[in-house]
Amino acid sequence: MKVADFEIYKSMLYERSGLVITPDKSYLLDSRLTPIAKKWGHPTLEAMTLQLRALPDEALIKDIVEAMTTNETSFFRDTRPFEIFKDTVLPHMTEARKGKKTLRIWCAACSSGQEPYSLAMILKEKELLLKGWRFEIVATDLSEEILATAKKGSYSQFEVQRGLPIQYLMKYFTQVGETWQIKDEIKNMIKFSSFNLLGDMSRMGMFDVVFCRNVLIYFDEKTKGSVLEKMERQMESDGFLFLGGAETVLGITNKFVAQPEKRGLYVKNTGQAAARPSSISSSSSGSATTTASSTSSFTSGLFKRT
Repeated sequence: MKVADFEIYKSMLYERSGLVITPDKSYLLDSRLTPIAKKWGHPTLEAMTLQLRALPDEALIKDIVEAMTTNETSFFRDTRPFEIFKDTVLPHMTEARKGKKTLRIWCAACSSGQEPYSLAMILKEKELLLKGWRFEIVATDLSEEILATAKKGSYSQFEVQRGLPIQYLMKYFTQVGETWQIKDEIKNMIKFSSFNLLGDMSRMGMFDVVFCRNVLIYFDEKTKGSVLEKMERQMESDGFLFLGGAETVLGITNKFVAQPEKRGLYVKNTGQAAARPSSISSSSSGSATTTASSTSSFTSGLFKRT
């Protein structure tokens, strides 16, 4: 791809989504945008670029941004964050919220829906113990196309084999031909909507738990800081933030504190260790070190008695 053409897409993606793409990743433009060019009737990617230069179509730009921001996901991805949610965060929150019995969770950049559905299944398993509770899982993504896929809740054999315990597959899915359809009792627990993390988060309301995993790695430092600080304002004072294993707040913002031995888990930096269980502590320094714990089998951890 010509340097001038690359710069057009680089600027467009950064402005519209915060995505930072470097020249060494230009091959992604070719692989992801060539199908978009064909969809719009252009024989080549270069021909589509010429249209963008001459008369940019907003619908075309939307397709380009969505194609470049659709990311990889799977059920119970990386396993450990879901273990921490089930064994540490959920018990703390159910004790802290026992008066009002409500819990709001935000899955930012939810892609095709496996993350929010994974959380919904964990909560469904606790239904008898948490009778009378109201759980709300808000799942958002920039791409309306991928959200449509998430709302359908239909997955291939390959997709359900990636991380989904067989017990959950049998309990919460129905086989339809060669695909697996998630049951309405799980689908109805999720509210999907389109949202750009660069936008105004105030309309999202307040959350007790936020999952924003494997998203910040695509942003530059300035954008990371802006997103995290806006997100912090939408979290309750004792809320929890989950980031991806390769992501951190260190050197980016002092609004959150990493939790020792709970890799990827952060709490708001309130300057005190209030309202945390004994296994969750906060530090006013904002420079706590995260020690990676060994990851056990999710299946065995998920079904252990508590």
